[in-house]
Order: sequence, then structure tokens, then C-alpha cells
Amino acid sequence: MDFTEPQIQRYARHILLQEVGGIGQEKLLNAKVLVIGAGGLGSPLILYLAAAGVGTIGVVDDDTVDLSNLQRQIAHTTDRIGVDKVTSAKQAVAAINPDVTLVEHKMRLTVDNATALIGGYDIVADGSDNFATRFLVNDACFFAKKTLVSAAVLRFDGQLATFKPHAGGPCYRCLYPAPPPAGQIPTCEEAGVLGAVAGVLGTLQATEVLKEILAIGDSMAGRLLIYDALSTTMRQVKIKPDPECPLCSAAPTITDLSPHRS
Repeated sequence: MDFTEPQIQRYARHILLQEVGGIGQEKLLNAKVLVIGAGGLGSPLILYLAAAGVGTIGVVDDDTVDLSNLQRQIAHTTDRIGVDKVTSAKQAVAAINPDVTLVEHKMRLTVDNATALIGGYDIVADGSDNFATRFLVNDACFFAKKTLVSAAVLRFDGQLATFKPHAGGPCYRCLYPAPPPAGQIPTCEEAGVLGAVAGVLGTLQATEVLKEILAIGDSMAGRLLIYDALSTTMRQVKIKPDPECPLCSAAPTITDLSPHRS
């Protein structure tokens, strides 16, 4: 594609990178990424994808901006309290980069809409805050053969991984076969979270999405990154495909999204 002069200026630091260049920037502008959740993780993720020039960003969220969100959800502002988060995120993206189209999906991800939503995008980035959604996103991505970049935060800790079972890697269920019993693991609302930790993980998540679009560096597929903010440490754990995984093994017990129906 022929870049305009403003685009050349906007993406100059990308174009200078040998691993990106003009061809890579064109890939970013043509990419479609679906972000699940416009909260603590989704906010920095969406902002950095937009700044990078990812051409189409879909955002799934059915919530509105609340004052208690603003300690960590940096895509939203005080004057947008009460506004739909997808609309607030669209306003934030428009202020950053007019090249980017943000598609508002004001809804919860459900078994009835997951396949159609995910099918319209190249890569899915999950920033949801509950296990039911995380497992549904994983399973829907598996059946759609879409790359999933997943992150989670709680208190002072965070985790990040990329799942590409369609390319021979493990899926989320290889790491966690089933959701934990209700109430066993507290939510951020119950246990709290240091706002900047969500920023760290959301930014790392954006980096991994960009790497997957550009096909550069080492994919996080097959690895789990664990971040501890209090000790300022990161470590990685290898994840292998589980030969008994209920979803991606040779003899799966989950063959469609019906287990997610309540």
C-alpha cells in the first residue's frame, strides 16, 4: 500500500525497525483483533493496538464506566462515567489514531454469539475477569482455529500466555482443564488489584498480539509468563499439549460449545 505522509510520520518508529518496516505496518493496518473486555487489561491493550495502527479492533463488553474502574481502566475518563465502555473505548481510540476502526460489541460473550464474533477476526485477546468467559473464549477460539492471547491479573500478580492449538501448541484447558469451583478464587472486586499491574499485563498482551500479527520473535505459545509485582520478577513455565485434554487431545470429550449452555 502507499502510505500517506501523515502515516509515514505516525508509524516512523515502526518502519525503522527491520522486523516491522513498511510491509509489517501494512499487516498491522489490515489486521482485525477482537478484544474481550474493555477493563483493566483491555484498556492498555486497546490503546496500544490503536497506537500501533491495528486497523480494526472489535471490543466485547456490556458494562458501563464506573468511578471504581478509573484506578486501572485507563481507556476511560471521569467525564465518561455512565457511558458504555465500548463507546468510551471508541472515543479513546478516535483521539489516538484516525486510521483505526473500533467496532462496538455491547454484549456479553455467550455460547450463542461467540462463534460469529470470533470468526470475524484474525486474533483474539482475552482480558475478561471471570473463568466462565475465559473457558468459553478458549473453546470458541479452538473450534475457529484462531490464535488466543490471554492475560489475567489479581492483587499484585499477573499471568500471560498465547494459545495456538491449531498450530500444534496447547490450549487453555491443557493448563486448566476445568473452571475452579465457584468462590474458590476471589475476583479483583473481592481481593483488589494494583492498577499498574493491569497496565503491565495489558501492555505485554498488546506486544504479543503485535508479534503474532507480524510473525516476529518467539511466540508465547507453549509458555506461561508469571509476573510478581511485589518482588519485581517474571518467570516462565513451559506448557505442553495435554494428551488427555478434554478439548484438543486426540480423543476429546468436548466437541462443540454445548457444555457452556446453562
